[in-house]
Amino acid sequence: MEYHAYQDEVYQLSTELTWKGLELRFDKIWRTLGFLDVSNNAFQGSIPGDIGGLVLLDELNMSHNSFTGPIPSQLGHLAHLESLDLSYNELSGEIPLELASLDSLTTLNLSNNKLVGSIPESPHFMTFSNSSFLGNEDLCGPPLSKVCNNKVKSNAKMKSVDFILFLFVGIGFGVGFAVAIVVAWGIPVRKRT
Repeated sequence: MEYHAYQDEVYQLSTELTWKGLELRFDKIWRTLGFLDVSNNAFQGSIPGDIGGLVLLDELNMSHNSFTGPIPSQLGHLAHLESLDLSYNELSGEIPLELASLDSLTTLNLSNNKLVGSIPESPHFMTFSNSSFLGNEDLCGPPLSKVCNNKVKSNAKMKSVDFILFLFVGIGFGVGFAVAIVVAWGIPVRKRT
């Protein structure tokens, strides 16, 4: 995909598409494109980050393809996006935090991919149901009922570190106090004898 700037016009986008051995080039796809649906096409490879340049996009449906790799963080630039469907692909990695800032988003479907990690914690993401994230075995956190183990492990690790630190400090004070008592009581006893 390429961006072109013209003096009196909105930025334009051109792209090349290969379909069934036929190469097509589309020029003058406006950034004001409102709806993009490329679902059910058996597309492969990664989702182009350039889609984040379609800043006035309202709906994006790329479901039921064979897209791989991470969800591009550039999709977080789509401030007007109301519907995002990336379901039934083979997307991997974590959900970009930038998606959690899409306040216009009313419909989200990231189900049936290979996403991992915790769902971004934002009040807006809490409005989506479990069905938006199902089928991602290694995805965790609200609104899913699966608790993220990394948070539990890190809290448990911190508690054990705190306990060990407390233990050493306590032993240090105890030993220091005992030495101080022995020294304080031992000096006057020697002088008397």
